[in-house]
Amino acid sequence: MEQYIIKGGKPLEGEVTIAGAKNAALGILAAAIMTDEKVVIENVPYVSDTITLLKAISNIGATVVYRDKHTVEICGKGIRDDENLAVDDEYIRKIRASYYLIGALLGKYKFANVALPGGCDIGSRPIDLHIKGFEMLGATTEIVTGGRIVARADSLKGAHIYLDTVSVGATINIMLAAALSEGKTTIENAAKEPHIVDVANFLNTMGANIKGAGTDVIRIRGVQKLHGAEYSIIPDQIEAGTFMAMAVATRGNILIKNVIPKHLEAISSKLLEMGATVIEYDDSVRVMADGKLRPTQIKTLPYPGFPTDMQAQMAAALALASGTSIVTESIFENRFRYVSELCRMGAKIRVEGNSAFITGIERYNGARLVASDLRAGAALVIAALAADGFSTIEDIQYIKRGYEEFASKVRELGGEMEIVDSDQEIQKFKLRVG
Repeated sequence: MEQYIIKGGKPLEGEVTIAGAKNAALGILAAAIMTDEKVVIENVPYVSDTITLLKAISNIGATVVYRDKHTVEICGKGIRDDENLAVDDEYIRKIRASYYLIGALLGKYKFANVALPGGCDIGSRPIDLHIKGFEMLGATTEIVTGGRIVARADSLKGAHIYLDTVSVGATINIMLAAALSEGKTTIENAAKEPHIVDVANFLNTMGANIKGAGTDVIRIRGVQKLHGAEYSIIPDQIEAGTFMAMAVATRGNILIKNVIPKHLEAISSKLLEMGATVIEYDDSVRVMADGKLRPTQIKTLPYPGFPTDMQAQMAAALALASGTSIVTESIFENRFRYVSELCRMGAKIRVEGNSAFITGIERYNGARLVASDLRAGAALVIAALAADGFSTIEDIQYIKRGYEEFASKVRELGGEMEIVDSDQEIQKFKLRVG
């Protein structure tokens, strides 16, 4: 089984280029099958989630061609338009964003049969809001034997949809279905994340009529059909934030390229409170830390608040700040599963309810670790790079879901990190790096 082996203790320095946003890519790749014309998507992150979704799209009849590692050509013309069309295989059940295929297929064919999704076990992420939106557009939905959702409609008609809670997934899914419905749809209390805007911009490039993405009210006027397009995905704010936290935890100096600094403001502000230096440029940020880190308080909130997907990585850095920090998780209930692993490295963290109370330590000690989910895994990498000695991290398949060439990028910054799959390779690594 593959795992990371890391020798920590070195400040990371240099430049790193951020890949396309995974969360935007998953919505955009699903939307690409909504036209029978060719779609070319650039800046697609080459991570397991996008690879899996593209396999599922190909399996239902779409043509998928990689022009290069980050450019994909998709044509949905060959998708079977009948009730035998089902998206259900062992791969698609592993990713949460498979549910975007429900909205895309329902919008285009007025029928969808998709396996209920998996992904990281970070808490309850029900799709009741998705179902509510589809049904208000005129679809009927049912959960059938085998864990699949079937949605069908004679026609979809625009509706006024109020989301009881802010949901990124439901906002995107309803937007996909409504783009090819009859009349006008309004989504109130919509999510405002950058990848919502990116999916809306992509749909508009294909001929959709969507306004208000990035605000809490999105207005969609349905069109009869969508056409081919070329589009480039925005940079990944969470990958960028991960390297920002990594620079601070290791007391390094990293120039993080191919970013949109505005998307990183919530992260930057907290790093500044911790005593780090953050310098913004047009499409990059430099993050430096060389002295003692100060504690701070973080509460995760929907965008533009602090992103839940950066909570674990920041906690890993805050465990090295002098004083007591409080991190409160208000989005998912199982997002502190990484705490026990950090404590094995010497961290002093106490979890009470949905808050973690972190008392800073001087340094981590290397340990054998297990990643429980994608962002928890990234937090363990940060801690291992800042630790004295060697660490191994198992279950890195979670980390590969969202980080492209993670070990290679860390090595380019001077970090000592490799993927190994045997004790013999671990010993070779230890002998080589001393």
